[in-house]
Amino acid sequence: MSEIKTVGVAGSGTMGAGIAIVAARAGFKTIVHDTKPEALARARKQTEGFFAKSVERKKLTQDEVARIMGDLTGTTDIQALAACDIVIEAVFEDLKVKHGLFGELNRVCPPHTIFASNTSTLSITEIAAGSGRDDRFVGTHFCLPAQLMKLVEMSPGLRTSDETFKAAWDFCKAMGQAPVKTKDNPGFILNYFLIPFNNDVIRLVEAGVAEPADIDRAIKVGLGYPLGPLELLDLVGLDTHLLVAEALYTSTHEPRAAVPALVKRMIAAGRLGRKSGEGFYKYQGSAMFGG
Repeated sequence: MSEIKTVGVAGSGTMGAGIAIVAARAGFKTIVHDTKPEALARARKQTEGFFAKSVERKKLTQDEVARIMGDLTGTTDIQALAACDIVIEAVFEDLKVKHGLFGELNRVCPPHTIFASNTSTLSITEIAAGSGRDDRFVGTHFCLPAQLMKLVEMSPGLRTSDETFKAAWDFCKAMGQAPVKTKDNPGFILNYFLIPFNNDVIRLVEAGVAEPADIDRAIKVGLGYPLGPLELLDLVGLDTHLLVAEALYTSTHEPRAAVPALVKRMIAAGRLGRKSGEGFYKYQGSAMFGG
């Protein structure tokens, strides 16, 4: 298996854009694919804003940012991913959607290309089964926001080869991330705890126990979290949380994984979080978190 030099990211939403930043910042040529030009343009603008903050905070120089942005390209042509040694999928938590994407990628990418999924709840083995190369498939679940968080949960499927897993593990470390190995279980480690916890927090809001800002403040001060759970939900997007929580509930039938009714009402009202300008909080602009 050849050394990883060129990275593909399929999907330019919050997670995809963050993963692309991590890869390009580490010196990898990075190609981001999305079917929607406007999504790529939005991700590019958010990425430029993120790096502008990095320069302001003296974490990077202008020359370093210019090099990174030069290594980062966006495209609506899936054929461009044929140049990649690894492609990381970051699209909707829907098995059929993922199977369709990986089926296309399998026709486009050379045999050595590793396929990886950023899924947070779905089975790596089930996704890999529709990829055409389940021996060269691995789970790489980045934490949100990927451009700030180091942890990557890495899960082999039942047919993932040892060679593939090691190559992906070494790649994660080369990006400066901190990989941990997990079994192919619903929710892996983080979401097994986080999804029920976040749903409990939403139920507190639903019951009128406290205002979102007070709940977040209590958890940040009392538990030492850098980001409140409702701030995190707005960053993730309520529509994404719904998909992830429903996938976890379907797999585990854990009552606390069931989405509170408030989430569906907020989605119906267009209150998706940061990306729509309002969720549990109101926002101006669509700047990427951190810097």
